[in-house]
Amino acid sequence: MEKAQTIKQYCRQFNLTGILNHFDDILNDAQTKQSSYIEYLFVLFKTEAETREAKSLERRIKAAKLPLTHDLKHFDYTSENGINKTQLNQLKELNWLDQNFNIVLMGPSGTGKTYIAAGLCFEAVIKGYKAYFRTMDEIVTMLKMKDITISAKADYTRLQKANLIIIDDIMLFPIDKQTAVGLFNFINQLYETTAFIITTNKSPKEWAQMLDDEVIATALLDRILFRCQVVNLVGKSYRMKNRKSIFNE
Repeated sequence: MEKAQTIKQYCRQFNLTGILNHFDDILNDAQTKQSSYIEYLFVLFKTEAETREAKSLERRIKAAKLPLTHDLKHFDYTSENGINKTQLNQLKELNWLDQNFNIVLMGPSGTGKTYIAAGLCFEAVIKGYKAYFRTMDEIVTMLKMKDITISAKADYTRLQKANLIIIDDIMLFPIDKQTAVGLFNFINQLYETTAFIITTNKSPKEWAQMLDDEVIATALLDRILFRCQVVNLVGKSYRMKNRKSIFNE
């Protein structure tokens, strides 16, 4: 038992938390099964590797900042909103991400744009990509504050290394000229090496109105649409169809 305690101390010293937390169970199982030395070592290191991968995935999901609803396993294929099961499964394969394609999800509020975008981000995170979900407001705030606060600078640096960035609800509200320039510079720096998923309820023509600058709007769309699949979502709002009430009806 003294040697077992020493081994646990070594695990703490070398930060082998997976082995540390499961050491007793693995040892007892090996003794019961009379496992070979190589099999015993295999189980120890396999447990450590799985623990580290689980922690890494947890950190990546946290950094992605996904909304609560982000698992496409629960997607309602009976809702005719402009995308079918075959198309969605093709997007989930992420071949477009490897080819650095962009996805634009366009349609009225409540048709599933954010859910699909978050779901694809989740799929990317699970498969090991550096993928991040940000609202338009979060992107704008980050760009304004990156030279002022440590947290904004850290997020800016993180996004600069991304494989995939989701910008949710882009052009939902008008933005001023300085902010528009900052947004253009941000996307212009990344569009050749990073894939984007954009969700919007505005047509390309309306982008110029939101930016109050047709030149910047054209340049921005040129970068986004250069290698891009536009998905037009239609139908009634899912939230309105499934709204909850505090009164008995």
